[in-house]
Amino acid sequence: MEWRRSAFDWNQARAFLVTAEEGSLSAAARALGLTQPTLSRQVAGIEEALGVTLFERTSRALILTQTGTELLEHFRSMGSAANRISLTAAGQSQTVTGKVVIAATNGMATYFLPPILESLRTKAPELQVEIVVSNELSDLRRREADIAIRHSRPQDADLIAKRLRDTTAQLYASTQYLDAAGRPSRAADLAKMQFVGFDDPELRLGLMVSRGINLTTANFNFLTSSTTLSLALIRQGLGIGLLPVQIGEAYPELENPFPPFEQLKIETWLVAHRELRTNLRIRVVFDVIAQGLGRAMSA
Repeated sequence: MEWRRSAFDWNQARAFLVTAEEGSLSAAARALGLTQPTLSRQVAGIEEALGVTLFERTSRALILTQTGTELLEHFRSMGSAANRISLTAAGQSQTVTGKVVIAATNGMATYFLPPILESLRTKAPELQVEIVVSNELSDLRRREADIAIRHSRPQDADLIAKRLRDTTAQLYASTQYLDAAGRPSRAADLAKMQFVGFDDPELRLGLMVSRGINLTTANFNFLTSSTTLSLALIRQGLGIGLLPVQIGEAYPELENPFPPFEQLKIETWLVAHRELRTNLRIRVVFDVIAQGLGRAMSA
């Protein structure tokens, strides 16, 4: 190999790769923890070192040139190789140690995380994992958690977010309750029935109205924001509630009381601080959760 021909700075190569992936200098600078002028100099540096123009610079965006497009895959290969070097230097993921804090709702933590954590234990047995169970949004910037599973897209540009498969929720009730109260044949029949689980029903009534179900707060005798408690109340025969399909279908004593009801789509986002790019243990946990939730949501 002619080594003198490959004498360019890896930091400059990484600057080009991340800029191409992120689509702008500002986004790439945030991802790498650099100032925008520093990143711009690094990109210009690799263009000078290679003697090519990698980006067309317009007033609104950076556009890869044909040369930049042709070289991008080579730089991606370099980035993958650099990641493999990091893993090897750390003794592979099996020797990842330290603590990672995961924030999740109680429903997600109870019904989806356990099999994923079993897989994580196999991959990184020395890792210590703390799970913060809360329906409130944990503040990743204040390091209340390293990774969060959320049901809405984060607005903070300093966070890295990966959207996973949407899941769905529908109405469930116990056979016991429906045998006693009757099975609704029309949407209007639901207005005469009891519901459980909405922590603040006034905020949810519009959602039900949009699906042809006219409820009032009087329909809700038992209120909770907890998915696990809501499930227990529904199984106890105390009324109708909304549950993720993957949870509701696991209990044979539950049934859909009104199949015409349009299922709700629930977004799922896996979110981490930008340290994800440089912290091996957070990266390992993030990837294992993403893979595990991806399988669970498609089941």
